[in-house]
Formats: sequence, C-alpha cells, structure tokens
Amino acid sequence: MLAQDVQPPAIDWAAITPILVILGAACVAVLVEAFLPRHQRWSVQVGLSIGAIVVAGISLGIYASGGPRGVTTMADTLAVDAPALFLWGTLLALGLGAMLLLADRSIEPGGAFIAEKITEPDPAGTSDGAAMDRARAGVAGMRTEVFPLALFSLGGMMIFCAANDLLTMFIALEVLSLPLYLLCGLAKRKRLISQEAALKYFLLGAFASAFFLYGLALLYGYAGSVKLQEIADATAGSDRSETLLFAGFGLLVIGLMFKGSVGPFHTWTPDVYHGAPTAVTGFMAACTKVAAFGGILRVFQVAFEASSWEWRGVLWAVAIASMVIGVVLGLTQSDIKRMIAYSSVAHAGFLLVGTIALTDRGLAATMFYLLAYGFTTIAIFGVISLVRTSDGEATHLSAWAGLAKRSPMLALVFTFLLLALAGIPMTSGFVGKFVVFEAAMANGMAPLVVVALVASAVAAFFYLRVIVLMYFSEPAADGPTVSVPGAFTTAAITLGVVVTLLLGVLPTLALEWAGVGGFVS
Repeated sequence: MLAQDVQPPAIDWAAITPILVILGAACVAVLVEAFLPRHQRWSVQVGLSIGAIVVAGISLGIYASGGPRGVTTMADTLAVDAPALFLWGTLLALGLGAMLLLADRSIEPGGAFIAEKITEPDPAGTSDGAAMDRARAGVAGMRTEVFPLALFSLGGMMIFCAANDLLTMFIALEVLSLPLYLLCGLAKRKRLISQEAALKYFLLGAFASAFFLYGLALLYGYAGSVKLQEIADATAGSDRSETLLFAGFGLLVIGLMFKGSVGPFHTWTPDVYHGAPTAVTGFMAACTKVAAFGGILRVFQVAFEASSWEWRGVLWAVAIASMVIGVVLGLTQSDIKRMIAYSSVAHAGFLLVGTIALTDRGLAATMFYLLAYGFTTIAIFGVISLVRTSDGEATHLSAWAGLAKRSPMLALVFTFLLLALAGIPMTSGFVGKFVVFEAAMANGMAPLVVVALVASAVAAFFYLRVIVLMYFSEPAADGPTVSVPGAFTTAAITLGVVVTLLLGVLPTLALEWAGVGGFVS
C-alpha cells in the first residue's frame, strides 16, 4: 500500500473538546510542577484545575445543546452519544466538587498531602519515626502533584465511559487508575495506612486489569474485532463455538466489576477508602463509580444484549451478593470510612439491578442514580474530614458520639446525607432507588427487586445507628473537635447537599436528560 493511500481518521473536534480540555490542562499542570517555584504552584494549580473543569463543562453544554446526537469519532473508537454526554456532565460536576476538597488547606495546615516516604525509627533508639512523622505533618506547604494526577484520572474516566471498543476502554482504564494508585499513598497523616492502601489498590488493580485484558483477547478471538458493535454482530449471527465468548465475557466482567466496587470483587474497597486521604476517597467513591458503571452499561447494552438470556442469571447472583455483602459487613464496622465503603458495595448492587434491565428506562434510571449517589458521597467525605483529633481525622464511630452537641449544624448536614444514602423520601437517594427498582420491575425482575428492598431496609440500620450516636449520646470530654471548614470544603459540601435536596424534590429535569437517548456504536 502506498503511503499516500493511508488516510487519517476523521475527528469531530467539537465532540471531544471536553476531553481535550481536561487532558490538556493535566499536561499544563505537569509543566507547572516542573517549572514554577513551589510557593506559587498551589494557586496556579487550583485555578488551572477548576478553570479546566468549568471550560470543559461549558464546551459540553454548547455541544449538547446544538451539536449532532450520536456520533462516533476517532476511527469509531469514541461514541459521543446522549449517555456519554450525560456521564461526562456528571463526571465534570463531581470532579469540580472533588477538586474543591483536594484544594483545601484550612482543615489540615498546608494541605492533606505529602509525597514522601514514612520516617523509620532509628535502630539505636535516638529518634522515633512516628514522632518525626507527626512533626512533619505540621509543616506547611502543600504538595500540588495531586492536581495533574486528578485531572489525568478524570480525563481517563471520561474516555472510559465513551469508549466504543474494548482496547480504547482498557487504555482509559489504565489512565484513570494509575493516578489513583498514587493519590491513595500521598496522605500527610497516618502514612503507613495510606501507603498500604495504595499498594493494595495497585496490586489488586493490576490483577483486575489482567482479567480485563485477557477477556478482551478471548473476545477478539471469538469476534475477530474489539469493537463493541462487531462483537454484538458476531454474538447475534454466529454459529461458532461460544466458549471464547462466555469465557471472555466473564473475565471482562470481573475487571469491570472490580472498578465499580461490586461484590464479591470489592476486596480493595474498605482498605483503600479507609487509608486514602479523605478527599481522594471522595473522588474515587463518586467519580470512579460513575465511570465504571458508564462503561458497564455501554458494554452490556451494545456488545452483549443479544446473549443476555445466557448471562443475566449470573449477574442476578452478583447483584444479590454485592447487596448482601455490603449491608451485612457494613453492620459490623466501627470505622465510619469503612462503613461508607461497604455502603458503596451495597449501592453498587442496587446500580447493577438497573444495569441488567437492558432497557432505555433502566439506562436512564442507572445514570440518574449515579448522579445522585455521587453528589451525596462527595458531601459525606467533606463532612468526615472536619471531625478531627490531634492525630488527624477521627473516623472511629465512638468519636462521633454527641456530635450534635458539639456542632448542631454539621450533625444536621450529616444526618441529611445519611438519610439520602438510606433512600428516605425528599432526598435524591429515594428517587434514585425508586426509578431503578421501577425499571427492573417493568423488565420482569420482581424477585431481584424484593431482595434489593430488603437489603435497602437493612442498610438503613447502620445509617440510623450513626444518627442515634450523634444525637442521643454524650460527647467524651476529650473527644474530637470539629474544624471550621474553609471556603473550598464549604463549597463542596454545600454543592453536594443542595444537589441531593434538589434531585429529591425536583428530579424531573435530570431524569429527562438521562432519558434523552440510547447508545450508538
């Protein structure tokens, strides 16, 4: 073939502008780290990161309001359709809230991050490593590497939920995951736990990526392509052996479920949520779940819908396992971050109920649930970061006893957010569960909905337990203090609370946007 016969792929630049803005800003942020003096970096990085998210959101709004719906671009590797636009908007909004939490320097002097190893004690006994780490934690000067890492991860998430072939999805998976592994290990306080969390996340994430990649290879062997639509065509009209198809599908699902914290592929979740800096935990809990379920929805509905009668039963079992694991183990937790981690496993099971409906109604309901859950989670971790002792955040449940007497407003906000996770009416959590369960009922999954309702009722107990602890227990004399939030944390919590309330009272606009259209490929 002559060189002049090779044509570059057509690119719809307007459609992918939001991704280009985020990844471009991430590259600029790396240059800022390399060339600006350290004392100037924080203000520049905060302005660049928040500005990039705002500009990406504006470009997304302009394109969504006037551009064509349902286009594929970059050699059909990306599908910019109605679900992708909704998920991109959700990710950008949640990314803004997470970036505000990451930028805060008022709660922890100098910020919550440090890019240094743990100080080991002197074998001669002349110095104490723990004491040296505590002294180092009090030194001002925030490590601003977190901003380019968060932007790269956010860009990977946006590509992941719009990927139109499995190879692009795998690359996006690595782009979103690798920065998260690093972010988990950058905590200024409790560094041993933080770095242990980062190592666990990295090792288990590598296994999950290997499962995904091996499944991709088997599906390529079956369909002769990694494009979702060509896999769907091979599935619908092939007389070849289905061994490769279902082996590849099973391995692919393991990789996807790991990233979405779906039980029993959730083993990284409690340790990483507990050990990572709380702002990073909020970023992971909200944004990663949106990206993961965005990818799961696209893979299931585009590539494997024709064979759903053969695998749907297995995913029923996975959804039930996730709900049971989340609510049962959540009841036993004495640490609030680990409790929210198991709560996320239960919510992943609820999300999976809507996902496997494989209908437009199920698609819209699941995306609305992701939006609602994300904002509530961002606000919850913002509140958790405010309850502190001299050693950092007070995450043991006993530290939250009598919180309403120490800070009535903070206890009220946290109560509202916990009730939203429980699915109490007038909150976004209630509407999210209602539309997901209604879509599943309409698709003939009544037994699964009954299990989900029972699990939701049981899960309400460990949320109510914290509320009772805050209002009906006496605070310890030497208990933790409640820090006054700075402007960034206040804005993040306010954003989460307001959206949680609005989606519970006036959900129509978001539901209509989520139901605009289906996937293209």
